[in-house]
Amino acid sequence: MLIYFVTFIFFYKYTLPIKPLPSWASKMRLLSFYFWENLSILFPSIKFLKNTQMTSNMTKKKKVNKSTTYSSENSKTTTTTTKNPCLLDLPDLVLETILEKLEPPDLSTMACVSTSLKDISLSEFLWKRHMKEKWGRIIGSAAQREWESHIATQKESRNYFFDGGEGGFLVKYLSKLMPVVVFKSSFNGKRNQMELSSDSSIVSFYRALETGKFWFPAQVFNRENGHVGFIMSCYDAELCYDSHTDTFEARYPPHGTRAIASESGVTWERLRAAPVDNSPHDLLISISLNDLRPKDHIEIQWRRNKQFPYGWWYGVIGHLESCDGNTTYCQCHTSNMLVLEFKQYAPGSRWRHMTINRRDHREEGNETEGFYGGIKKLYDKDDISMWQQFWPAGILE
Repeated sequence: MLIYFVTFIFFYKYTLPIKPLPSWASKMRLLSFYFWENLSILFPSIKFLKNTQMTSNMTKKKKVNKSTTYSSENSKTTTTTTKNPCLLDLPDLVLETILEKLEPPDLSTMACVSTSLKDISLSEFLWKRHMKEKWGRIIGSAAQREWESHIATQKESRNYFFDGGEGGFLVKYLSKLMPVVVFKSSFNGKRNQMELSSDSSIVSFYRALETGKFWFPAQVFNRENGHVGFIMSCYDAELCYDSHTDTFEARYPPHGTRAIASESGVTWERLRAAPVDNSPHDLLISISLNDLRPKDHIEIQWRRNKQFPYGWWYGVIGHLESCDGNTTYCQCHTSNMLVLEFKQYAPGSRWRHMTINRRDHREEGNETEGFYGGIKKLYDKDDISMWQQFWPAGILE
């Protein structure tokens, strides 16, 4: 004990008079600020480290202020106060009914009010209706798969920085800048929040579509601003939404050696989800050919040559040349031969008629008149009216 006491007296006497700090020490606080700013440019996700430190400091200050306020209020005369009504005091069913009336921007605002309102405002059942009402007609299974692939790619990228290798590239780098225990505790808490907000939920999907950050597959009627060569057709494209104009930008797959075509200002009524879950280069196996009769509405795959993707074209089933069109005596539906009629083209045009064999139809055609692929019968009146709204003002040659 005597030795420790003498040692303490020695260091107390000769080390307490601390020398003044050098002039550069006062600038370290400013340098620290620029360090975080520059580091956040290289790694945007690193901002949460600085925010975590700021949040903890603010929490401490609030606790001190709260305790000070509490002690000062106790010194005063106690007064009776009535509790103001709160939105969260409402029954869950009533609160959910109120939130169901809100539009997506308002729901997003409510999610910023408190943790409890965030959980309710971002719940799946509230956003399913908004997703179906605005995007349901043009988001099909192909777009869903593309979104899932997009999310998986994001997670792989995030795992490379945070979990890849021995702890992740970013984790290993940042752990050298601060104590490992402090860093990991801050990182794990923030990362849990990142995983909750960056998942494949309907809310995330809706926001990605609304902000135009996600390109999704769908189909466009009368592509390339209604070019005469694509009237009454519908082609696959990748789409991106522009909320400022409430229109879309479309990118069409290349046709052979032709470069990728793009189009801006595509309106909602010109879009639909793909009717079949096929690649635009795959032939659809027709399953309804035996049911087709004259005047039935169809859409058929067609492409200029074997290197081009298929587009869908509108047509009707016509009568055989041997039939006068009298429905009482018509036997066209019993024949193996099937007449496809494209009435948007003038009589006598090489594009007006096409005859196929309904028994063994696959792909038929040539390099001059193109290749006719799978046929899909249109049963739904809404599908038929969607096609007919693009009927040209004049007959095509």
